[in-house]
Amino acid sequence: MFLEYKVINNNYKNINQILKQEFKLSARLMHKVIINKLVLLNNKQIDTRSSINIGDNVKIDLNYEEENDNIVPVKMNLDILFEDDCLLIINKPAGIAVHPSILHFEDSLSNGIRFYFDSIGLKKKIRPVNRLDLDTSGIIVFAKNEFVQECLIRQMNNNIFKKEYIAIVTGHLKEKSGVINLPIARKENSIIERCISEKGQNAITKYEVIKELDSISVVKCFLETGRTHQIRVHFMAIGHPLIGDSLYGSKSSLINRQALHCYSISFVHPITKEVLNITCNLPKDMENIFKQKEDNKKEL
Repeated sequence: MFLEYKVINNNYKNINQILKQEFKLSARLMHKVIINKLVLLNNKQIDTRSSINIGDNVKIDLNYEEENDNIVPVKMNLDILFEDDCLLIINKPAGIAVHPSILHFEDSLSNGIRFYFDSIGLKKKIRPVNRLDLDTSGIIVFAKNEFVQECLIRQMNNNIFKKEYIAIVTGHLKEKSGVINLPIARKENSIIERCISEKGQNAITKYEVIKELDSISVVKCFLETGRTHQIRVHFMAIGHPLIGDSLYGSKSSLINRQALHCYSISFVHPITKEVLNITCNLPKDMENIFKQKEDNKKEL
């Protein structure tokens, strides 16, 4: 993959200015491409402090190989929703971690991505852009190079990268739509658990009830921030924890995990500048809740 820019005016004195302002490279990535002589002027390696002229073509070669031996390749059946030279977008099942860890050294999604990258001859680091909890299912975006990752993280920080979830919560909410604006912090003496705290980070969840069944509600959630366990903590805080969420609510006979699925994402493609809208269906364990509740209603 190459980034290209054709000089059309005299706004820039040298290539370094183009790297910063047109390509918007971070200082780290800018240093990397310069040190490794990956910046070309009219297809020739050149000092990036060199002056430029109208009509010149500045190109960055992002096809360099990276070490990824820290992740063990493991063959997996990946549900690929979208792929091009920049991105790999996966529908992650519940029960699989995104990153390797001591407990999931060879069975994380990143292990499967490493195997897939090897199979297509892509020697790149594994770069998940967003994250989901172990038992949350849904869409995960992987960047195929550092530039794309930086672009998407910048979109997240500017609230351009949109994420929508379906959650099934206990009870019926009094307000059928609204905003939960409560700060979230790490719970004292806990590595995993979060809580509502005035000392926490700003956290905003918009929601809309889309269906009510018996003693549960199906809720669509829109995240304006991306705090750890945000949806789970917010609905616990308003008295409607997710069903099956043993950390913030209680176990359920309907599902053996928190009923939470990232079903939709939207962002601007870093290269084509088109808006990408990616969706995926609910997993079977959440669909089965609807069927079970509707069957119970028919029996009554």
